[in-house]
Amino acid sequence: MEDEKPSTEFADIQGQELEIVTHLLKVFQGIPQASRRRVIETVSHFFGLDTDHGSRHTERPDTRQPSQSDEPPPTTAGFSEDRAISPKDFMFQKQPKTDVEKVACLAYYLTHYRDTPHFKTLDISKLNTEAAQVKFSNPTVAVDNATKARFLVPATRGNKQISSVGEQFVLAMPDRDRAREVLTQNRPRKRTVRRESSGA
Repeated sequence: MEDEKPSTEFADIQGQELEIVTHLLKVFQGIPQASRRRVIETVSHFFGLDTDHGSRHTERPDTRQPSQSDEPPPTTAGFSEDRAISPKDFMFQKQPKTDVEKVACLAYYLTHYRDTPHFKTLDISKLNTEAAQVKFSNPTVAVDNATKARFLVPATRGNKQISSVGEQFVLAMPDRDRAREVLTQNRPRKRTVRRESSGA
């Protein structure tokens, strides 16, 4: 019976999927509305999903009816606009204040807007120039410091890549309170060493 389909579909999102949805809802509550839309559109575009509310299980926009073309899906329009942002505008939007923050933002741009997830210090330096930023006094030191700050991690063949902490940090900017919260939440735990007493 058709009346039983909704309950069946709901049953399909129990367990692990329900835990993921619950976790995402908690995360999205902590970021601004505009950021939520950009994150949803970016993820949807990456996985080829159609976020049009009129078709829940449709994954590709070319399956939509012609009558729906007067209202383009928000995923395509929003993400295309974000993808067109120049490195200069991106850096202006994020407002990094230190060399380490600049490296994190440039690494994020290379990864998501230049399809360059693995990069070298020279790539960061070139993009910094393209973005019309003040030159690094020492690009190698800046990249090393960004790695020590856990914004970057080693990749293959001596390259670097942005870490999950770096990704979250850049997404939170220019909200510096939120960015600091990301660092606090992802601070590595110090190992406690138990010392045994030497007395009898």
